Amino acid sequence: MVVYKVIGVMSGTSLDGIDLAYIHFEKKETWTFSIVHAETIPYSTSLENQLRDAIHYEKDQLASFDTLYTKYLAETIRRFIQKHNITDIDAVCSHGHTILHQPENGITYQIGNQEILAKLIQQKVVCDFRVQDVELGGQGAPLVPIGDELLFPEYDYCLNLGGFANVSFHKEGKRIAYDICPVNIVLNKYAKQLGFEYDDKGKLAKSGAYLLALGAELNQLSYYQQLPPKSLGLEWVQEEIFPRLDAFKRKEIDILRTFTEHIAKQIARSFRIRTKVLVTGGGAYNEYLISRIQYHKKVTIVKPSDKLIEYKEALIFGFLGVLRLRNEVNCLKTVTGSEKDHSSGKIYDYH
Repeated sequence: MVVYKVIGVMSGTSLDGIDLAYIHFEKKETWTFSIVHAETIPYSTSLENQLRDAIHYEKDQLASFDTLYTKYLAETIRRFIQKHNITDIDAVCSHGHTILHQPENGITYQIGNQEILAKLIQQKVVCDFRVQDVELGGQGAPLVPIGDELLFPEYDYCLNLGGFANVSFHKEGKRIAYDICPVNIVLNKYAKQLGFEYDDKGKLAKSGAYLLALGAELNQLSYYQQLPPKSLGLEWVQEEIFPRLDAFKRKEIDILRTFTEHIAKQIARSFRIRTKVLVTGGGAYNEYLISRIQYHKKVTIVKPSDKLIEYKEALIFGFLGVLRLRNEVNCLKTVTGSEKDHSSGKIYDYH
């Protein structure tokens, strides 16, 4: 039996903050885990705006923002360690925050992955998990499926509802995974226009009217006809989704209802009937969305503990770091489309 004690750190496209989880992993015949401490540190409004705008930064501006963000991340991790009095850490395994994701152009860039992070927190760091995969011709995403495969084998599908919806499942002896469609990156924007941080339980969407023409237009987007491997980024949403929604000039509440229905339809298309689906991510609390998925496809949706719903991605990036420390495969070519399975991530020591 081998035990690893790591901190998983994740910042997602929904910009709700930095997720941190202190996890113990145990390897016997199979892997098991326990999330010991976990919390989300929300972003200030100014930092959230900077993260949203950074896609438009010039190279020098982006480089200095990367350094600033790395220092901020270090301070956040340091406080988490102090607050929970964590003394036994094998590594801090951090995703960073995605600013650019254009794998078709050989580009993916996550800030917060600079070598200074290890020195600032005085811990071994495993980070920058996506770049190597893109260099090998892959999408650099999604990376969570190896965790689904080894930590949650009892489910037919693992569905994450964060900024985007992504799914992973086993098919013909291979792990398949891809981004399905945007979720909170769109829903939160329109909820905020209505004066709410997010659409609590989907109540706003439920009270809106469905816009038939908009729903039909969204469902015909070419991305949905593409076969995996495929992934989505903020750029795609800004080019393909927001202009379409804004062009309709309809009430935000009706846009919310229509887009929630769109999400439900696209997700339901990904499942076979009478299967078991593990759902995590903030969208798991959107009861209206979950009910609409089940309306479109007869599946059993399993919502785990709140800790797992909220911190599964931090958990799995912790796990990716452990696999990297063991030099074991943590990136699957069947998922990303890269040349080969590989062990991805940079390891920085603080000495």
